[in-house]
Amino acid sequence: MDEPRTDRPIVVDASGHIAGRLASHVAKMLLQGHRVALINCENIMISGTRPMIIKEYRDFLEIASILNPKHGPFHPRRPDTIISRMVRGMLPREKPSGKAALSRLRAHIGSPVHLRHIKSIRLQKAEIRNEPARYVTMSALSVAVGWNK
Repeated sequence: MDEPRTDRPIVVDASGHIAGRLASHVAKMLLQGHRVALINCENIMISGTRPMIIKEYRDFLEIASILNPKHGPFHPRRPDTIISRMVRGMLPREKPSGKAALSRLRAHIGSPVHLRHIKSIRLQKAEIRNEPARYVTMSALSVAVGWNK
């Protein structure tokens, strides 16, 4: 079996992709041994109405330690860290293969200079199919829960 090329990452342009489907495809690529770089994470779409998605995430933010909130759990608010956390949830992170896979993931807001020369791909199965009015962008969610651009 051929070893995947690890000198150059697979660059995925995440704009217009559904968050959960994108995370599952990226997790599978990471487990196969590829390095993956997600760009334009602020344009990832979450399916549902804006008030419902924001309410669900605010409820998630209220989960804290009973003893001392400083002990965690810590909840991401930036778009790139939210999608990284979603991918982490789809990896076997207690196993060495999952830890190694997560270390091969890079998520970026916008398109960094060092990745602009690499051709980006789009995942057809993860793109939105309905009109964009049924979705909320990751940046809109992040701003609503406290991210300062």
